[in-house]
Amino acid sequence: MKKPMDCLTSKSTELRIREAAERVFLEKGFDGATSRDIAEAAGINIALTNYYFRSKEKLFMQIFEDLVQLFFTGMVEIMNKPISLRDKIAELIEHDFQLLKSNPNLSNFIMNEVHRNPDRMASCIGVMKEIHHSMFEQQLQQEIKLGNVRPIKALHVMPMAFANIQFLFIGKQMHMKMWHMDEAGFNEFINEHKQIVIEMVTSYLFDFKKE
Repeated sequence: MKKPMDCLTSKSTELRIREAAERVFLEKGFDGATSRDIAEAAGINIALTNYYFRSKEKLFMQIFEDLVQLFFTGMVEIMNKPISLRDKIAELIEHDFQLLKSNPNLSNFIMNEVHRNPDRMASCIGVMKEIHHSMFEQQLQQEIKLGNVRPIKALHVMPMAFANIQFLFIGKQMHMKMWHMDEAGFNEFINEHKQIVIEMVTSYLFDFKKE
């Protein structure tokens, strides 16, 4: 029978491995990361990594599913908020911006891993259904019927809102080198650009000539 302290130690070790694995996978992806990399990042023996998670694949899938949830869950919550569509779009863009600012490798990681192995999209099915059944699509169509929004599908609104934000972080090193920015300069640039994206998307949707 395990003593209470043994259980606490086990949970602490498992958490250290998960946190280290997340950092390593975000930086190197599944193919680039090794169990030894994760063990070294966690400061433990490689045998313990295998003991707790059996294989790199199983550990990766746990991390991947957690990161997919992190990427999409906040988005679904905003889509279901009882606020105006204009405010909702601005809040969705702000959420995406803050999430990627805190986790700059997240967007690239998910896209690369899904591209490398499309079957990983199975992990996203549940949250994708939540997006499709959220209030956002219904609210968008209602505003279109009222003549307040340009006729457009949610399918097109999402890339307009998010691609312009995600490219800032995917292309961070390119932006910094091309425009001779330091970290402070880059942060100033992305904050300015976020506001431009919000204005660009909302103006395109709401400010148009009605036929």
